[in-house]
Amino acid sequence: MASTAPPLPKGALAEALTPAQVPGWAGDDHRIVLSLFAAGCQTEPPLRAAVPVPVALLAACTRAQRLQGHGLVSAEAARQFFETQFGFWRIRSAPGATGFMTGYFEPEFEGSLTRSAAFPTPLYGRPPELVTRMPGDDWPGLDAGLSAARRTENGLEPFPDRRAIETGALDGRGLEILWMRDPVDRFVLQVQGSGRIRLPDGGMTRLVYSGRNGHAYTSLGRVLSEREAIPPAQMTMDRLIARLKADADFARDLIRLNRSFVFFARRDDLPPESGPIGGAGLPLTPLRSIAIDRGIWPYGLPVWIDATVPGEAGGEERLSRLMLAQDTGSAILGPARLDLFVGSGAAAGHRAGLIRHPVDFIVLWPRDLRP
Repeated sequence: MASTAPPLPKGALAEALTPAQVPGWAGDDHRIVLSLFAAGCQTEPPLRAAVPVPVALLAACTRAQRLQGHGLVSAEAARQFFETQFGFWRIRSAPGATGFMTGYFEPEFEGSLTRSAAFPTPLYGRPPELVTRMPGDDWPGLDAGLSAARRTENGLEPFPDRRAIETGALDGRGLEILWMRDPVDRFVLQVQGSGRIRLPDGGMTRLVYSGRNGHAYTSLGRVLSEREAIPPAQMTMDRLIARLKADADFARDLIRLNRSFVFFARRDDLPPESGPIGGAGLPLTPLRSIAIDRGIWPYGLPVWIDATVPGEAGGEERLSRLMLAQDTGSAILGPARLDLFVGSGAAAGHRAGLIRHPVDFIVLWPRDLRP
């Protein structure tokens, strides 16, 4: 059955492909993503709402579960599943444009469940009055760019921004869930959206995204690059963190330019070997899970990427493989924009910070196989 092109924003293009035209398609192990796909498109509700999952995609997920239920799936059967269930579409944001890929990771920091001189920086849980804007919500009188607001007796109003929160807007309410060494660690945690915290007693707690205050995200790397005439390709996460760590006053002022502020929840039930929880509400898998623009693409969507990226041992390597859209991010905007989940810990963070690369973005859009 012919495949229908995915719905796209004005100006974006979808080019139909056959599997044979997809670079590297036959060489991947499709069983990996088949297993992830069979686990579900998203939880209900997901951690962060996205466009509705199409009926045809839910149906394909159900078929994947049935296939997995029959026993061990061969590599050939997994490949044929995706070729049968999906049409292949190369996505461009505009004629001649290529996709763009960055990387992210799950950081690990030291922290404490109690405040002390060593751990003075609070991390907050989601305030009960925080309301997240859902697709189609009309909030008269509020900036259309706000993604969240505060519910009050007089209706919705903008939530305090980062500067207001850091200077006491949430003090005295018992929203603190743990304490970190400094605002730079908190900033990195908020940018990545999840993390592992090593406690003084040797224990570990996991943190997952629980909402944000709704103000627009500002890239501090871009700001610093412009201020100090650093070529964008040289402005890595490692370099940004080193600059912030070297001057606390400078760090405070620069970080406050990003008015967005992220809230977290503890998830001590997550096993150590599990990845962090993405926007779809499911664990992420290194180099197989991606974050996409949740206003354009649904969770659970298979996406083929083809790019040259930094290798684990230095240099660069080709990355051509099937991915699954399981997360989103404030800075991930556009039909051919993605953020690649690299893994957990410092080595993954270093590699993720180097990824700013063009990418061939090929969506596997579900066929409607209903009789």
